[in-house]
Amino acid sequence: MMQQILRDMYVEPELLAELNEEQKQILFYKIRQEQVRRWKEHENQEDGWERCPPPPQPEGGRKRVQWLYGSDGEVWVWVMGDAPGDKSYELIIKELIEERAWRQAQLEAQELWRKKEAEIKQKFRDAVAKEKARLVAGKWKEEAEDRKAAKREEERIQEELKKREEEERQKGEEEVRRVEEKRARELYISLEQERKKSEQDNKEWEEQLRRSKEADEEMKKKARWARDEYKRQSIRAIEQGHVAGLSGHFQQQPHIIRRHSTTIEQTAKSPPCSEDRPRPGLQPAAPPLYRRRQSRRHSTIVTQPLMDSPAWVRCPRPSSRESVISWFSEDQKPKRAGYERNSDTIAPWFHGIITREESEKLLKDEAEGSFLVRVSERIWGYTLSYRTAAGFKHFLIDASGDYYSFLGVDQNRHATLTDLINFHKEEVITTTGKELLQEACKQASSSGDYGGLFS
Repeated sequence: MMQQILRDMYVEPELLAELNEEQKQILFYKIRQEQVRRWKEHENQEDGWERCPPPPQPEGGRKRVQWLYGSDGEVWVWVMGDAPGDKSYELIIKELIEERAWRQAQLEAQELWRKKEAEIKQKFRDAVAKEKARLVAGKWKEEAEDRKAAKREEERIQEELKKREEEERQKGEEEVRRVEEKRARELYISLEQERKKSEQDNKEWEEQLRRSKEADEEMKKKARWARDEYKRQSIRAIEQGHVAGLSGHFQQQPHIIRRHSTTIEQTAKSPPCSEDRPRPGLQPAAPPLYRRRQSRRHSTIVTQPLMDSPAWVRCPRPSSRESVISWFSEDQKPKRAGYERNSDTIAPWFHGIITREESEKLLKDEAEGSFLVRVSERIWGYTLSYRTAAGFKHFLIDASGDYYSFLGVDQNRHATLTDLINFHKEEVITTTGKELLQEACKQASSSGDYGGLFS
């Protein structure tokens, strides 16, 4: 199951929901390791490509960029506000804002003055036209009066009109100046508010960046913890001698090894006949390679497959309840899963196929440290439900290979399901939770209902 997750770099949402926090951290650490390994392979490939000399390019028509270098030989860089004699950043921003506000006010004032000047010219142009019309209408009087007197009167009137026009012009200029100053102040205040708002946004962004960095540091700490936990579990398994125990178990059950050997020889010698029917939910696969491994405590050499999978490859996950029952009957019963050690009695902690809600209902009135094992319908394996002081925890047990181990938490491999349970009656499952299996939660009824596994 772990190999499939690392190969696809994807975890089913239903499977992820079954994992607790410690299992998720271990799983994240393993996925991160696989990402780093792939990235290094990709980098090595790119380095190989970079060693190849690039094809020559024609000199003609190619653009070039030449950098200006300083006295230290590096590319010369000028940072506004940092050089000697430069104004501070705040002062430069303030002057730029004032200049923008003043230019905008000038443009608006010029536009207003053009409109005002056009109105003044039109007004006095109409007044001159009216006066000329009046003079033409009263031309009969000019014949009786002195032409010079009429001319002086006309000049006086024109002078008066010019004086009034000048007064109106000055008044208009004063009004435009006041509007310009007012508009400049308004634009300055508006730009200053925008600058302060931008600074506030920058502060909020920096705060978000700080929180993101803190979250990254927290994730790194959890990953380091997961890595240390993985190393500690591996060293603990070696010290406890479970590798040797696994070898001794396979020595005690030679019929299992002979069964795999017979399957491999039949696969290698002849293809399957058309009359042979494969087991439900299984697909034929190529025989696995084998290696030799020696126990630390015993000198006996044990033959173990390189790929922790039998000669038949199952679907990635169970498709139905019937497939789970078929898998248990054909694959787990021969391994004595759910039974007491060296006995035909079903273990009191084994409850067969029950739901998560049913397991929590059974553990609700039990003491802290009580536990039960149920068959999982999400993976080829089991779920260990554990009673804590605050509630419940559920740990997935991977049984898709020839061993039993917790998915993502404890990397120790056990020969039987009973070995895993007995091991964690003395050793905690995780160092943070200190989960130690103490009392098995028994069946609610004396007859016992295992979901059709033993019928």
